Amino acid sequence: MDVNGVVAEGFEPVREAFAANFEVRGDRGAAVTVYRDGHRVVDLWAGTKDVDGTAPWQRDTAQIVRSATKGVAAAVLLLLAQRGELDLDAPVGEYWPEYKTAGKERTLVWHLLAHRAGVPVLDRPLTPAQAGDPAQGAAAVAAQAPVWEPGTDHGYHAQTYSWLTGELVRRVTGRSIGAWIAEEIAGPVGADLWVGLPSGEAGRVGRVAQVEAPTADAGVLRVRPKRSVSEAYANPDSLTRRAFGAITPMPDENDPAYRAAVLPASNGIATADGLARFYASLIGELDGGVRLFTPETAELARTERSSGPDRVLVINTRFGLGYMLHGGASPLLSDGSFGHPGRGGALGFADPDSGIAFGYVTNSFRKSVTADPRAQALVRAVRTALS
Repeated sequence: MDVNGVVAEGFEPVREAFAANFEVRGDRGAAVTVYRDGHRVVDLWAGTKDVDGTAPWQRDTAQIVRSATKGVAAAVLLLLAQRGELDLDAPVGEYWPEYKTAGKERTLVWHLLAHRAGVPVLDRPLTPAQAGDPAQGAAAVAAQAPVWEPGTDHGYHAQTYSWLTGELVRRVTGRSIGAWIAEEIAGPVGADLWVGLPSGEAGRVGRVAQVEAPTADAGVLRVRPKRSVSEAYANPDSLTRRAFGAITPMPDENDPAYRAAVLPASNGIATADGLARFYASLIGELDGGVRLFTPETAELARTERSSGPDRVLVINTRFGLGYMLHGGASPLLSDGSFGHPGRGGALGFADPDSGIAFGYVTNSFRKSVTADPRAQALVRAVRTALS
């Protein structure tokens, strides 16, 4: 496999790990970008644009990043708070009166970001077409009774995070969260990322698919999932299955209509550079002088708000405000890192202590939920380069 792109001196281990992802870990098309102190130090791509095609991946090839989108959506709420337009400690109903029903009256804004809102499921799942209608999604979560008292526990809001964050942003700003991201984040930062893909960018985006993992991943200890986790995913009545099934049937992620929808929990599209550049802008000035988060907001993002047994993922998870934190469920660079994986592969994060921002995208999704072996190999390589 020919690996294209460049690495700065000292970051050669990342190139080696990236090549190994194709040679022994089954990648078909992927890219990885790393920034340090606002400057690009790794920019690599290889393979095919489409998981089932032959056209080569180009530097500007983009892919759907699934739940890695959640980290971008979280930045919108934190930036609104930074600007004084949103109070994270206020009740959601203060901005969205229809939400004050069925036991959700005391839900606070930060509960939504920390997966403590208690509404990871919908009693009546939405079809992909309904899910793409912001009004229907918002009405569904507003009417939903919580499955635990909001604020008292946490569980991953895999799909409902879309309408919880999206509607709150619309109520505060009058804009869709996709438009806000385009105008206030992607544009100023110069990041190729979208939540709601414009038709003019569709030609850059590759086809994705679920693929089987190789029989052995070099350098990765293969651990059988705990019985409780396997049972949760197998049981159609579990919170796990119901949370991921809040949109039923599963959307076709290659469908132009799905890609054009605004679903900030699951359907963001980005280049590896776009994802890394976004995170670089959260922790320092980029090479163009742009910085989104103040140091205080960056610290707020990575301050733990939820930890321990996750009622949806059935493993121990850690969350700050909208971001997964370093831990066994989602290993990042260090204890101070914050970011978000995408189910089956993608990963973006920032590490303020080292100045590192990281983005990895792929067209080959695996069964992993939070810790894909390919992304983890690249993170370990970054750690090696810094040592």
